[in-house]
Amino acid sequence: MKGAVQVFRDPVRLIPLLFATAILIGTLLLSLPFATADGAGAPFITALFTSTSAVAVTGLIVVDTPTYWSMFGQITILALFQIGGFGIMTAATLFGLIAGRGFGLRDRMATQVERSRLETGDAASVLKLVFAITVAVEGIVALILTARFAISHDVPVLQAVWHGVFHSVSAFNNAGFSTFSDSVIGYQSDPVVLGPIMLAVILTALGFPVMQDLRANRLRWRQWSLHTKITVFGTVVLLAIGFVAILAMEWSNDGSLGPMAIGSKILNAAFHSVMPRTAGFNSLDVGALRKETLMVNYLLMFIGGGSAGTAGGIKITTFFVLFAIVASEIMGRRDAGLFQRRFSQGIERQALTVTVLAGAIVFAATAYILAVTSLDLEDVLFETISAFSTVGLSTGITAQLPPDALIVLSVLMFIGRVGTITVATALALGGRGRQFRYPEENPIVG
Repeated sequence: MKGAVQVFRDPVRLIPLLFATAILIGTLLLSLPFATADGAGAPFITALFTSTSAVAVTGLIVVDTPTYWSMFGQITILALFQIGGFGIMTAATLFGLIAGRGFGLRDRMATQVERSRLETGDAASVLKLVFAITVAVEGIVALILTARFAISHDVPVLQAVWHGVFHSVSAFNNAGFSTFSDSVIGYQSDPVVLGPIMLAVILTALGFPVMQDLRANRLRWRQWSLHTKITVFGTVVLLAIGFVAILAMEWSNDGSLGPMAIGSKILNAAFHSVMPRTAGFNSLDVGALRKETLMVNYLLMFIGGGSAGTAGGIKITTFFVLFAIVASEIMGRRDAGLFQRRFSQGIERQALTVTVLAGAIVFAATAYILAVTSLDLEDVLFETISAFSTVGLSTGITAQLPPDALIVLSVLMFIGRVGTITVATALALGGRGRQFRYPEENPIVG
Protein backbone atom coordinates (compact mmCIF):
# COMPACT_ATOMS: atom_id res chain seq x y z
CA MET A 1 0.00 0.00 0.00
CA LYS A 2 2.80 2.36 0.91
CA GLY A 3 4.51 1.58 -2.38
CA ALA A 4 1.33 2.32 -4.34
CA VAL A 5 0.92 5.67 -2.58
CA GLN A 6 4.54 6.54 -3.39
CA VAL A 7 3.93 5.77 -7.08
CA PHE A 8 1.02 8.21 -7.20
CA ARG A 9 2.96 10.86 -5.31
CA ASP A 10 5.94 10.54 -7.62
CA PRO A 11 5.44 12.33 -10.97
CA VAL A 12 8.28 10.41 -12.65
CA ARG A 13 6.40 7.16 -12.11
CA LEU A 14 2.98 8.73 -12.48
CA ILE A 15 3.53 10.13 -15.98
CA PRO A 16 4.26 6.76 -17.69
CA LEU A 17 1.37 5.20 -15.74
CA LEU A 18 -1.06 7.88 -16.89
CA PHE A 19 0.10 7.55 -20.49
CA ALA A 20 -0.35 3.76 -20.35
CA THR A 21 -3.80 4.16 -18.79
CA ALA A 22 -4.89 6.61 -21.49
CA ILE A 23 -3.65 4.23 -24.19
CA LEU A 24 -5.55 1.32 -22.61
CA ILE A 25 -8.79 3.31 -22.37
CA GLY A 26 -8.36 4.52 -25.95
CA THR A 27 -7.80 0.94 -27.14
CA LEU A 28 -10.99 -0.23 -25.45
CA LEU A 29 -13.03 2.64 -26.93
CA LEU A 30 -11.65 2.13 -30.43
CA SER A 31 -12.40 -1.60 -30.16
CA LEU A 32 -16.13 -0.93 -29.75
CA PRO A 33 -18.25 -1.88 -32.79
CA PHE A 34 -19.62 1.64 -33.28
CA ALA A 35 -16.09 3.10 -33.38
CA THR A 36 -15.63 1.83 -36.93
CA ALA A 37 -17.55 2.92 -40.02
CA ASP A 38 -18.70 -0.60 -40.87
CA GLY A 39 -19.77 -1.40 -37.29
CA ALA A 40 -17.66 -4.55 -37.20
CA GLY A 41 -15.18 -3.24 -34.63
CA ALA A 42 -11.43 -2.83 -35.02
CA PRO A 43 -8.96 -5.68 -34.40
CA PHE A 44 -7.07 -5.32 -31.15
CA ILE A 45 -3.72 -4.48 -32.77
CA THR A 46 -5.35 -1.77 -34.93
CA ALA A 47 -7.06 -0.21 -31.92
CA LEU A 48 -3.90 -0.45 -29.79
CA PHE A 49 -1.64 1.04 -32.45
CA THR A 50 -4.05 3.88 -33.23
CA SER A 51 -4.60 4.66 -29.54
CA THR A 52 -0.86 4.67 -28.86
CA SER A 53 -0.21 6.87 -31.88
CA ALA A 54 -2.91 9.32 -30.74
CA VAL A 55 -1.89 9.51 -27.07
CA ALA A 56 1.77 9.76 -28.09
CA VAL A 57 0.72 12.54 -30.53
CA THR A 58 2.51 10.75 -33.35
CA GLY A 59 0.11 10.33 -36.25
CA LEU A 60 1.25 7.00 -37.68
CA ILE A 61 -1.77 5.03 -38.88
CA VAL A 62 -2.48 1.53 -40.19
CA VAL A 63 -5.98 2.37 -41.46
CA ASP A 64 -7.42 5.41 -43.21
CA THR A 65 -8.75 7.69 -40.46
CA PRO A 66 -11.73 9.30 -42.29
CA THR A 67 -13.03 6.12 -43.95
CA TYR A 68 -12.23 3.40 -41.39
CA TRP A 69 -13.36 5.12 -38.20
CA SER A 70 -16.89 6.33 -37.49
CA MET A 71 -17.56 9.82 -36.13
CA PHE A 72 -17.36 8.33 -32.63
CA GLY A 73 -13.99 6.78 -33.48
CA GLN A 74 -12.66 10.05 -34.91
CA ILE A 75 -13.85 12.03 -31.88
CA THR A 76 -12.16 9.46 -29.64
CA ILE A 77 -8.90 9.87 -31.57
CA LEU A 78 -9.15 13.67 -31.28
CA ALA A 79 -9.73 13.39 -27.53
CA LEU A 80 -6.77 11.03 -27.16
CA PHE A 81 -4.26 13.31 -28.84
CA GLN A 82 -5.59 16.31 -26.95
CA ILE A 83 -5.06 14.35 -23.72
CA GLY A 84 -1.70 13.08 -24.89
CA GLY A 85 -0.54 16.54 -25.80
CA PHE A 86 -1.37 18.34 -22.60
CA GLY A 87 -3.79 16.57 -20.30
CA ILE A 88 -1.44 13.93 -18.95
CA MET A 89 1.37 16.34 -18.14
CA THR A 90 -0.88 18.91 -16.49
CA ALA A 91 -2.70 16.20 -14.55
CA ALA A 92 0.62 14.87 -13.25
CA THR A 93 1.65 18.36 -12.18
CA LEU A 94 -1.66 19.01 -10.42
CA PHE A 95 -1.64 15.63 -8.69
CA GLY A 96 1.86 16.18 -7.39
CA LEU A 97 0.95 19.62 -6.05
CA ILE A 98 -2.31 18.51 -4.42
CA ALA A 99 -1.40 15.08 -3.06
CA GLY A 100 2.15 16.02 -2.12
CA ARG A 101 1.41 19.64 -1.15
CA GLY A 102 4.20 20.65 -3.53
CA PHE A 103 7.05 18.57 -4.91
CA GLY A 104 9.89 17.77 -2.59
CA LEU A 105 13.50 18.45 -3.53
CA ARG A 106 14.00 14.94 -4.81
CA ASP A 107 10.85 15.11 -6.97
CA ARG A 108 11.93 18.43 -8.45
CA MET A 109 15.30 17.00 -9.36
CA ALA A 110 13.72 13.87 -10.86
CA THR A 111 11.25 15.79 -13.03
CA GLN A 112 13.61 18.46 -14.33
CA VAL A 113 13.84 16.95 -17.80
CA GLU A 114 10.14 16.87 -18.70
CA ARG A 115 9.39 20.12 -16.85
CA SER A 116 12.56 21.74 -18.16
CA ARG A 117 13.55 23.14 -14.78
CA LEU A 118 10.43 25.11 -14.05
CA GLU A 119 10.17 25.83 -10.34
CA THR A 120 7.12 24.42 -8.55
CA GLY A 121 6.01 27.92 -7.68
CA ASP A 122 5.46 28.40 -11.42
CA ALA A 123 3.15 25.38 -11.74
CA ALA A 124 -0.12 27.29 -11.38
CA SER A 125 0.92 29.97 -13.88
CA VAL A 126 2.15 27.28 -16.29
CA LEU A 127 -1.21 25.52 -16.14
CA LYS A 128 -3.02 28.79 -16.79
CA LEU A 129 -0.67 29.50 -19.68
CA VAL A 130 -1.20 26.01 -21.13
CA PHE A 131 -4.97 26.40 -20.98
CA ALA A 132 -5.03 29.97 -22.33
CA ILE A 133 -2.68 29.27 -25.24
CA THR A 134 -4.45 26.01 -26.08
CA VAL A 135 -7.89 27.61 -26.21
CA ALA A 136 -6.69 30.72 -28.04
CA VAL A 137 -4.53 29.07 -30.71
CA GLU A 138 -6.76 26.07 -31.36
CA GLY A 139 -9.78 28.37 -31.57
CA ILE A 140 -8.15 30.85 -33.95
CA VAL A 141 -6.69 28.17 -36.22
CA ALA A 142 -10.00 26.29 -36.25
CA LEU A 143 -11.88 29.43 -37.30
CA ILE A 144 -9.40 30.19 -40.10
CA LEU A 145 -9.44 26.64 -41.44
CA THR A 146 -13.22 26.32 -41.17
CA ALA A 147 -13.77 29.53 -43.09
CA ARG A 148 -11.23 28.55 -45.73
CA PHE A 149 -12.70 25.06 -46.26
CA ALA A 150 -16.26 26.41 -46.45
CA ILE A 151 -15.69 29.54 -48.54
CA SER A 152 -12.82 28.69 -50.87
CA HIS A 153 -13.16 24.92 -51.19
CA ASP A 154 -16.96 24.56 -51.11
CA VAL A 155 -16.98 22.14 -48.19
CA PRO A 156 -20.40 21.95 -46.47
CA VAL A 157 -20.44 24.08 -43.32
CA LEU A 158 -20.74 21.28 -40.77
CA GLN A 159 -18.01 19.29 -42.48
CA ALA A 160 -15.84 22.40 -42.68
CA VAL A 161 -16.26 22.95 -38.94
CA TRP A 162 -15.26 19.36 -38.19
CA HIS A 163 -12.25 19.46 -40.53
CA GLY A 164 -11.19 22.82 -39.11
CA VAL A 165 -11.46 21.78 -35.46
CA PHE A 166 -9.81 18.40 -36.01
CA HIS A 167 -6.82 19.81 -37.89
CA SER A 168 -6.46 22.70 -35.48
CA VAL A 169 -6.29 20.42 -32.42
CA SER A 170 -4.10 17.94 -34.28
CA ALA A 171 -1.66 20.66 -35.38
CA PHE A 172 -1.41 22.34 -31.99
CA ASN A 173 -0.78 19.00 -30.30
CA ASN A 174 1.71 18.01 -33.02
CA ALA A 175 -0.39 14.91 -33.62
CA GLY A 176 -0.39 14.75 -37.43
CA PHE A 177 -3.78 13.00 -37.69
CA SER A 178 -5.98 14.21 -40.52
CA THR A 179 -9.60 13.77 -41.58
CA PHE A 180 -8.42 13.66 -45.19
CA SER A 181 -7.14 10.40 -46.65
CA ASP A 182 -4.15 12.13 -48.25
CA SER A 183 -3.40 14.34 -45.22
CA VAL A 184 -3.19 17.90 -46.64
CA ILE A 185 -1.85 17.03 -50.09
CA GLY A 186 -5.12 18.29 -51.57
CA TYR A 187 -4.32 21.76 -50.21
CA GLN A 188 -0.64 21.92 -51.13
CA SER A 189 -1.13 25.15 -53.07
CA ASP A 190 -3.21 26.89 -50.40
CA PRO A 191 -1.16 29.00 -47.95
CA VAL A 192 -4.27 29.80 -45.89
CA VAL A 193 -4.58 26.11 -45.01
CA LEU A 194 -0.91 25.20 -44.70
CA GLY A 195 0.17 28.47 -43.03
CA PRO A 196 -1.94 28.27 -39.84
CA ILE A 197 -1.08 24.59 -39.43
CA MET A 198 2.63 25.41 -39.69
CA LEU A 199 2.42 28.26 -37.18
CA ALA A 200 0.49 26.14 -34.66
CA VAL A 201 3.06 23.35 -34.96
CA ILE A 202 6.03 25.70 -34.54
CA LEU A 203 4.51 27.40 -31.51
CA THR A 204 3.73 24.31 -29.50
CA ALA A 205 7.00 22.64 -30.56
CA LEU A 206 8.88 25.39 -28.71
CA GLY A 207 7.69 23.98 -25.38
CA PHE A 208 5.87 25.66 -22.52
CA PRO A 209 8.96 26.92 -20.65
CA VAL A 210 9.82 28.95 -23.75
CA MET A 211 6.25 30.21 -24.08
CA GLN A 212 6.29 31.31 -20.45
CA ASP A 213 9.64 33.04 -20.89
CA LEU A 214 8.44 34.83 -24.02
CA ARG A 215 5.29 35.90 -22.23
CA ALA A 216 7.29 37.38 -19.37
CA ASN A 217 10.20 38.91 -21.30
CA ARG A 218 8.74 39.44 -24.78
CA LEU A 219 11.51 39.93 -27.35
CA ARG A 220 14.13 41.12 -24.84
CA TRP A 221 16.83 38.64 -25.84
CA ARG A 222 19.18 39.39 -22.95
CA GLN A 223 16.52 38.57 -20.41
CA TRP A 224 15.71 35.21 -21.93
CA SER A 225 16.88 32.09 -20.14
CA LEU A 226 19.61 30.01 -21.77
CA HIS A 227 17.03 27.32 -22.49
CA THR A 228 14.86 29.79 -24.41
CA LYS A 229 17.81 31.18 -26.35
CA ILE A 230 18.96 27.72 -27.41
CA THR A 231 15.45 26.57 -28.32
CA VAL A 232 14.52 29.66 -30.36
CA PHE A 233 17.92 29.88 -32.07
CA GLY A 234 17.97 26.14 -32.75
CA THR A 235 14.45 26.21 -34.14
CA VAL A 236 15.30 28.98 -36.60
CA VAL A 237 18.52 27.25 -37.68
CA LEU A 238 16.92 23.84 -38.19
CA LEU A 239 13.92 25.27 -40.04
CA ALA A 240 16.27 27.19 -42.35
CA ILE A 241 18.45 24.14 -42.99
CA GLY A 242 15.43 21.94 -43.65
CA PHE A 243 13.84 24.50 -45.97
CA VAL A 244 16.96 25.05 -48.09
CA ALA A 245 17.80 21.34 -48.25
CA ILE A 246 14.30 20.21 -49.21
CA LEU A 247 13.85 23.00 -51.76
CA ALA A 248 17.19 22.25 -53.41
CA MET A 249 16.90 18.45 -53.38
CA GLU A 250 13.26 18.24 -54.49
CA TRP A 251 13.17 21.21 -56.89
CA SER A 252 13.13 19.03 -60.02
CA ASN A 253 11.61 15.88 -58.55
CA ASP A 254 8.49 15.09 -60.58
CA GLY A 255 7.06 13.21 -57.60
CA SER A 256 7.16 16.19 -55.26
CA LEU A 257 8.04 19.83 -56.00
CA GLY A 258 8.91 19.42 -59.69
CA PRO A 259 5.51 20.17 -61.30
CA MET A 260 4.69 23.10 -58.97
CA ALA A 261 4.92 26.83 -59.56
CA ILE A 262 7.74 28.63 -57.73
CA GLY A 263 5.43 29.97 -55.03
CA SER A 264 4.03 26.52 -54.27
CA LYS A 265 7.54 25.05 -54.23
CA ILE A 266 8.59 27.56 -51.58
CA LEU A 267 5.40 27.00 -49.56
CA ASN A 268 5.71 23.21 -49.55
CA ALA A 269 9.44 23.23 -48.84
CA ALA A 270 8.72 25.45 -45.83
CA PHE A 271 5.86 23.17 -44.75
CA HIS A 272 8.05 20.08 -44.95
CA SER A 273 10.87 21.72 -43.06
CA VAL A 274 8.43 22.11 -40.14
CA MET A 275 6.65 18.76 -40.17
CA PRO A 276 9.61 16.36 -39.69
CA ARG A 277 10.48 18.22 -36.50
CA THR A 278 7.44 16.69 -34.77
CA ALA A 279 4.07 17.12 -36.50
CA GLY A 280 3.50 14.51 -39.21
CA PHE A 281 1.22 16.30 -41.68
CA ASN A 282 2.34 16.01 -45.27
CA SER A 283 1.51 18.08 -48.34
CA LEU A 284 3.88 15.97 -50.46
CA ASP A 285 4.05 12.22 -51.01
CA VAL A 286 6.81 11.25 -48.57
CA GLY A 287 7.34 7.95 -50.39
CA ALA A 288 8.28 9.90 -53.53
CA LEU A 289 10.99 11.97 -51.86
CA ARG A 290 14.58 11.38 -52.91
CA LYS A 291 16.86 9.37 -50.65
CA GLU A 292 19.03 12.37 -49.85
CA THR A 293 15.88 14.22 -48.72
CA LEU A 294 14.96 11.30 -46.49
CA MET A 295 18.42 11.61 -44.93
CA VAL A 296 17.72 15.22 -44.04
CA ASN A 297 14.41 14.09 -42.56
CA TYR A 298 16.22 11.50 -40.42
CA LEU A 299 18.21 14.28 -38.77
CA LEU A 300 15.29 16.68 -38.33
CA MET A 301 13.05 13.97 -36.88
CA PHE A 302 15.71 12.62 -34.52
CA ILE A 303 16.43 16.09 -33.11
CA GLY A 304 12.76 17.03 -32.77
CA GLY A 305 11.52 20.18 -31.06
CA GLY A 306 11.68 21.95 -27.71
CA SER A 307 11.56 20.39 -24.27
CA ALA A 308 8.44 20.22 -22.08
CA GLY A 309 6.10 20.55 -25.03
CA THR A 310 4.39 18.17 -27.43
CA ALA A 311 7.45 17.69 -29.63
CA GLY A 312 9.39 14.45 -29.73
CA GLY A 313 12.99 13.56 -30.55
CA ILE A 314 16.03 14.05 -28.37
CA LYS A 315 15.10 17.78 -28.27
CA ILE A 316 16.84 20.89 -29.60
CA THR A 317 18.64 21.67 -26.35
CA THR A 318 20.11 18.17 -26.19
CA PHE A 319 21.47 18.45 -29.72
CA PHE A 320 23.00 21.89 -29.23
CA VAL A 321 24.51 20.95 -25.88
CA LEU A 322 26.28 18.05 -27.62
CA PHE A 323 27.29 20.35 -30.48
CA ALA A 324 28.80 22.80 -28.01
CA ILE A 325 30.68 20.00 -26.24
CA VAL A 326 32.21 18.82 -29.51
CA ALA A 327 33.09 22.39 -30.55
CA SER A 328 34.71 23.11 -27.18
CA GLU A 329 36.73 19.90 -27.32
CA ILE A 330 37.96 20.68 -30.84
CA MET A 331 38.99 24.21 -29.81
CA GLY A 332 40.66 22.97 -26.62
CA ARG A 333 38.38 24.82 -24.23
CA ARG A 334 37.93 23.59 -20.70
CA ASP A 335 34.21 24.35 -20.49
CA ALA A 336 31.37 23.88 -22.98
CA GLY A 337 28.57 26.39 -23.30
CA LEU A 338 26.56 28.74 -25.47
CA PHE A 339 25.59 32.41 -25.36
CA GLN A 340 28.21 33.26 -22.72
CA ARG A 341 26.97 30.59 -20.32
CA ARG A 342 28.69 27.31 -19.52
CA PHE A 343 27.01 23.95 -19.01
CA SER A 344 27.32 21.88 -15.87
CA GLN A 345 28.78 18.38 -16.11
CA GLY A 346 25.37 17.02 -15.14
CA ILE A 347 23.71 18.62 -18.17
CA GLU A 348 26.45 17.36 -20.48
CA ARG A 349 26.10 13.79 -19.17
CA GLN A 350 22.31 14.04 -19.40
CA ALA A 351 22.47 15.14 -23.05
CA LEU A 352 24.86 12.31 -23.86
CA THR A 353 22.65 9.78 -22.06
CA VAL A 354 19.50 10.89 -23.88
CA THR A 355 21.21 10.68 -27.27
CA VAL A 356 22.87 7.31 -26.70
CA LEU A 357 19.68 5.76 -25.34
CA ALA A 358 17.65 7.16 -28.24
CA GLY A 359 20.14 5.88 -30.81
CA ALA A 360 20.26 2.44 -29.21
CA ILE A 361 16.47 2.17 -29.09
CA VAL A 362 16.04 3.21 -32.73
CA PHE A 363 18.86 0.86 -33.83
CA ALA A 364 17.35 -2.13 -32.01
CA ALA A 365 13.86 -1.48 -33.39
CA THR A 366 15.16 -1.01 -36.92
CA ALA A 367 17.17 -4.23 -36.76
CA TYR A 368 14.15 -6.20 -35.53
CA ILE A 369 11.76 -4.89 -38.18
CA LEU A 370 14.32 -5.53 -40.92
CA ALA A 371 14.62 -9.10 -39.64
CA VAL A 372 10.86 -9.80 -39.81
CA THR A 373 10.14 -8.00 -43.09
CA SER A 374 11.69 -7.63 -46.53
CA LEU A 375 11.44 -3.85 -46.58
CA ASP A 376 14.27 -1.50 -47.52
CA LEU A 377 16.53 -0.06 -44.83
CA GLU A 378 15.77 3.58 -45.64
CA ASP A 379 12.01 3.01 -45.29
CA VAL A 380 12.28 1.08 -42.04
CA LEU A 381 14.75 3.55 -40.53
CA PHE A 382 12.46 6.42 -41.50
CA GLU A 383 9.54 4.64 -39.82
CA THR A 384 11.36 3.87 -36.56
CA ILE A 385 12.78 7.37 -36.19
CA SER A 386 9.35 8.80 -36.96
CA ALA A 387 7.76 6.58 -34.30
CA PHE A 388 10.38 7.25 -31.63
CA SER A 389 10.38 10.98 -32.28
CA THR A 390 6.54 10.99 -32.37
CA VAL A 391 6.59 12.62 -35.80
CA GLY A 392 4.08 10.50 -37.72
CA LEU A 393 5.49 10.84 -41.22
CA SER A 394 5.84 7.61 -43.20
CA THR A 395 7.01 6.48 -46.60
CA GLY A 396 3.85 4.36 -46.75
CA ILE A 397 4.95 1.09 -45.16
CA THR A 398 3.04 1.26 -41.86
CA ALA A 399 0.00 -0.72 -43.04
CA GLN A 400 2.30 -3.39 -44.54
CA LEU A 401 3.98 -4.23 -41.24
CA PRO A 402 3.19 -7.49 -39.38
CA PRO A 403 1.60 -7.32 -35.89
CA ASP A 404 4.88 -7.80 -34.01
CA ALA A 405 6.48 -4.91 -35.92
CA LEU A 406 3.47 -2.71 -35.10
CA ILE A 407 3.90 -3.57 -31.42
CA VAL A 408 7.57 -2.54 -31.67
CA LEU A 409 6.52 0.78 -33.18
CA SER A 410 3.92 1.20 -30.42
CA VAL A 411 6.61 0.73 -27.80
CA LEU A 412 8.81 3.24 -29.64
CA MET A 413 6.00 5.81 -29.65
CA PHE A 414 5.37 5.28 -25.94
CA ILE A 415 9.04 5.63 -25.01
CA GLY A 416 9.47 8.59 -27.34
CA ARG A 417 6.53 10.43 -25.80
CA VAL A 418 7.31 9.69 -22.16
CA GLY A 419 10.98 10.44 -22.69
CA THR A 420 14.02 8.22 -22.43
CA ILE A 421 15.33 9.99 -19.35
CA THR A 422 11.92 9.88 -17.64
CA VAL A 423 11.70 6.13 -18.24
CA ALA A 424 15.26 5.54 -17.08
CA THR A 425 14.76 7.71 -14.00
CA ALA A 426 11.48 5.98 -13.17
CA LEU A 427 13.15 2.57 -13.32
CA ALA A 428 16.16 3.67 -11.29
CA LEU A 429 14.26 5.78 -8.77
CA GLY A 430 14.89 4.59 -5.26
CA GLY A 431 18.44 3.55 -6.00
CA ARG A 432 21.23 5.18 -4.07
CA GLY A 433 24.52 6.45 -5.36
CA ARG A 434 27.80 4.99 -4.19
CA GLN A 435 29.28 6.48 -1.05
CA PHE A 436 32.78 6.16 -2.49
CA ARG A 437 34.73 6.96 -5.66
CA TYR A 438 37.18 4.74 -7.51
CA PRO A 439 40.70 5.94 -8.35
CA GLU A 440 40.89 7.91 -11.58
CA GLU A 441 42.55 6.49 -14.71
CA ASN A 442 42.15 7.61 -18.32
CA PRO A 443 41.83 5.04 -21.16
CA ILE A 444 42.93 5.89 -24.68
CA VAL A 445 40.06 7.44 -26.65
CA GLY A 446 39.98 7.54 -30.46
